[in-house]
Amino acid sequence: MKLKITLTPGDFNGIGPEIILKALARIHEPNVQFLIVTHQAAFEHYLNLISRLTLQKFVEFGSDEISLICPNEIQSLPYEPRPGEIRADAGKIAMECIRTATQLCLSDEADAIVTAPISKEAIAKAGYEYPGHTEYLADLCSTSSYTMMLVSSQLRVGLVTTHIPLSEVPASVTQEAILAKLRIMHSALKQNYGIDQPTIDVFGLNPHAGDGGVMGNEEAEIIIPAINRAREEGIQCDGPFPADGWFGSGAHKKSDAVLAMYHDQGLAPFKALSFGSGVNYTAGLPIIRTSPDHGTAFAIAGKDEANSDSMLEAIKLAIRLATTKKEKQSS
Repeated sequence: MKLKITLTPGDFNGIGPEIILKALARIHEPNVQFLIVTHQAAFEHYLNLISRLTLQKFVEFGSDEISLICPNEIQSLPYEPRPGEIRADAGKIAMECIRTATQLCLSDEADAIVTAPISKEAIAKAGYEYPGHTEYLADLCSTSSYTMMLVSSQLRVGLVTTHIPLSEVPASVTQEAILAKLRIMHSALKQNYGIDQPTIDVFGLNPHAGDGGVMGNEEAEIIIPAINRAREEGIQCDGPFPADGWFGSGAHKKSDAVLAMYHDQGLAPFKALSFGSGVNYTAGLPIIRTSPDHGTAFAIAGKDEANSDSMLEAIKLAIRLATTKKEKQSS
């Protein structure tokens, strides 16, 4: 069984191309073909920049095959290497690479996609009205029910709301939204991770999970009823828990996953605990998508200083999930 894993370099003025090159140089997967969807000149700029790395060395290292996919619609786009700068041309190329890679997965020409970080500001300059990768991928896949999950060896965090202003979070935290995310996470943990009876903890929205209504009523009026409805469907979940106490007590070591109400509530402590080895996994899509848990790091772009640990973990997770999916399809 040979897998095809697509990779997109993200914003070419960030560290995406560099961490892909470095991660592939560290991985030994003889049964995997890696397809890098890219603008050739832009990618070769970084290949030359990191002079100790060449595609031939990658092949000699043990990877079965590494191929560059450079479709005309991407090659025809103008690009001038400007590491560290936020530019529309880089944003445009990044999004078109994602589009091509997604189409390969949807047409079963590839088994998973691993995406390097994009710049939300750069894609906005290029005319795209998406707050991030996740929403763009969901649109390309015609999927409305999905959730961002950050995963590591000991922690999985899902989110009810993702890339929206904090002022919009309370109105977006509804019973239906919470229930939908619990369903997606429950299914992903069973189907993709092989956990027969997954357990999911749920955070409150307010400090101290509302403290009995003293600091807000969302827990009693929205979150607890959603948890009860999920339990009626056979989803093992508990809460609402105060986020600070949950992480502080080490509860993340006992449950299979946790559902946070908003972006920083779940991801700030996750990234502190993952030590740069966390992976962004989009549950609910018809394709497998993983990504490093960090951003473009413009400050160090083009300096050969980027750490590829998270990208390496994202590639490994994509391979594991794609392998599981293939095995289920053949059984």
